[in-house]
Amino acid sequence: MAIGKRLNKAREGVDREKLYPLADAIKMVKERAKAKFDETIEVAINLGVDPRHADQMVRGVVTLPNGTGRTLRVGVFARGAKADEAKAAGADVVGAEDLVEKVQNGTIDFDRCIATPDMMPLVGRLGKVLGPRGLMPNPKIGTVTMDVTGAVKGAKGGSVEFRVEKAGIVQAGVGKASFSEDKLVENVKALADAVAKAKPAGSKGTYIQRVAVSSTMGPGVKVEPGTILG
Repeated sequence: MAIGKRLNKAREGVDREKLYPLADAIKMVKERAKAKFDETIEVAINLGVDPRHADQMVRGVVTLPNGTGRTLRVGVFARGAKADEAKAAGADVVGAEDLVEKVQNGTIDFDRCIATPDMMPLVGRLGKVLGPRGLMPNPKIGTVTMDVTGAVKGAKGGSVEFRVEKAGIVQAGVGKASFSEDKLVENVKALADAVAKAKPAGSKGTYIQRVAVSSTMGPGVKVEPGTILG
């Protein structure tokens, strides 16, 4: 009941049918982030795609200019010099066969997974474990790479992976409620630009259809789509 009352109070002053300019929406969301922890600010973008068709899949990675405010644990599958490179770049977990065995036994001590190309025959065995968690390394989003240093530093520095869900929605955390409004606006625009650039050839009609921002415990605020780009 207490949560219901708090959410109802937070909704006061939010017109659920109105589309707000991005800066105004961010301001309203920040003002309503009253939880005892630093809430994550999230954006949801409805796209004019049908991800059931391979030519309408939208995915990618973007480095947010002001970071995410979250410290990611990064795991790297690599051997030899590349393993040393990963450790030097700040990876939290580094290994080869030993790390594969650890993951197969159910221990996953990382939030982002990177692999060198030569490790993929081994890592491929973990598809059923890593795939459902969105952790499977993929060359399209830069997580299968020989540039281990760049990938680790990107993950640690605020890179965000995005992937369209079945309903045609891309969702991502773009910072914390403690961030300034300007920094959150910059991060949302960086994500939106990356999503726009990832527009698939099979998408017809309006690509970015609806946008909303919210905090972890707060109400969603609808955004005028034209204000999130550039």
